[in-house]
Amino acid sequence: MTHYNKNLILNTTVLELPHTAIGAVIASKIPNPFLAIPLAFLSHFVADFFPHWNPHLYTETKKLGKPTRKSNIIVACDTAFSLIFGFFVAFRFWPNTGRILTTLATCFAAVAPDAVEGLYFYLGVKTKFLEKLIEFQHKHQFNINLIPGLISQGVVLVICFYLILSR
Repeated sequence: MTHYNKNLILNTTVLELPHTAIGAVIASKIPNPFLAIPLAFLSHFVADFFPHWNPHLYTETKKLGKPTRKSNIIVACDTAFSLIFGFFVAFRFWPNTGRILTTLATCFAAVAPDAVEGLYFYLGVKTKFLEKLIEFQHKHQFNINLIPGLISQGVVLVICFYLILSR
């Protein structure tokens, strides 16, 4: 296995804000929850093909037994921003409770594969399913260095903001 492939497999998707934003776009354009929620879930895997950056939770967990403090801070901030963003977009549909719930559900569905991985990294749940999910995600994403990765994620966020605001 080449050095590049090994690093690709040892990374994990963590930055959830772009996934959340894509889920919010889907909800803002497709109000039907039976269509929007599965599309948001599938969007997660499609979005992982875009160049992006992530902390190295898997590598840290294998080497140190847990993610580093720095990675935990990144995950906590990203989770907070994702929740704020998801609720902000959802409550733009006030008082339509159905649209609010659909938006929240699509935002969650778009990050669900990574959220499930949290069981492995933070609660020590080491099941075959989680290990297979982590391996699948590692093999099917396009990780790049920090600055270009954050720039590409920023571009995704700008596009999502535009699509959400252009109702």
